[in-house]
Amino acid sequence: MSWLLWILSSIFVVCRANICPCERPELCQQIREERDFEVFVFDVGGKTWKSYNWSMVTTVATFGKYDTELLCYAHSKGARVVLKGDIPLHYIVDQENRTAWITEKVNLAKSQFMDGINLDIEQEVEEGSPEYYALTALVKETTDAFHREIPGSQVSFDVAWSPKCIDKRCYDYITIAESCDLLFVMSYDEQSQIMGDCIAMANAPLSQTLDAYDQYINMNIDPKKLVMGVPWYGYDYPCLNLSEEGICSIAKVPFRGAPCSDAAGKQKPYSWIMIQVNISMSGRLWDNRQQAPYFNYEDQKGQIHQVWYDDPQSICPKADAVKSKGLRGIGMWNGNILDYSDEPVARQQTTEMWNALLGC
Repeated sequence: MSWLLWILSSIFVVCRANICPCERPELCQQIREERDFEVFVFDVGGKTWKSYNWSMVTTVATFGKYDTELLCYAHSKGARVVLKGDIPLHYIVDQENRTAWITEKVNLAKSQFMDGINLDIEQEVEEGSPEYYALTALVKETTDAFHREIPGSQVSFDVAWSPKCIDKRCYDYITIAESCDLLFVMSYDEQSQIMGDCIAMANAPLSQTLDAYDQYINMNIDPKKLVMGVPWYGYDYPCLNLSEEGICSIAKVPFRGAPCSDAAGKQKPYSWIMIQVNISMSGRLWDNRQQAPYFNYEDQKGQIHQVWYDDPQSICPKADAVKSKGLRGIGMWNGNILDYSDEPVARQQTTEMWNALLGC
């Protein structure tokens, strides 16, 4: 009897999953329309999505719990909602495992009325290894399956800020770009491997960020496949020493072959940064070479910290480059970490960050 109940409950769950959760059934139809300009938002959960600038958003990658309210609202605005896809690469070297994983994700997307998948696989890969070829095959097979089963669906793949084996991610970028609909370029965490002096630096220095897009384009990757990701967060570095020139020496925290990394600091959301800068010892400072803001503060234990971040002034020229280089669009990690309260100053700061995505 218990087995019969289990089978019936399983059938009920499957059937219920395929019932449209939206008030209007048409909102469960997948979004097929292509936008000329992509604004790609990563959402990590909660309800702050209600305050997004929906006049701009074209795709939401859901990295939090599945939210039917978000799905219905996004579809009402003509925006896609896509799954997160991540899998240990050693597992999908086996073709059967790979096919099973793809089938599972397609079925999940269909049952949840979603519009595609964002492949967020940031594992180190050696060129020519079994994992190297498995990853390349995974992207193509996932794209083929989604396009076949959900016409008009979107498959995106997240790549490092540069194609030059950043963090030992030596992927077949050219073939991967050809296989999927777009590459989301994570133009942040650019200090994940510090080979020079162990000092605090900008999360996404302007010239380094933009040069990397030329690297992708010079590989004959279509600019229309590239979405620029910008950070809505910064790094808070405890300084071992703060020189008279304002250089903050940081602890040596190695990462994937580099002696130092941004792991010496802690990621802080823009909402926290906007409060902390006002009570800092330095106030907002600007680095002309890196084209980025920063500030210094002293914590309760007397430790000096240096915080590097992005704001509208540093994001605007990047957004302008999206247009001048003919890229597919822009996005951010992540949409939830602005201050969406009704406090007037916070509301203005949040509006300015959204507007910065469209350039100066």
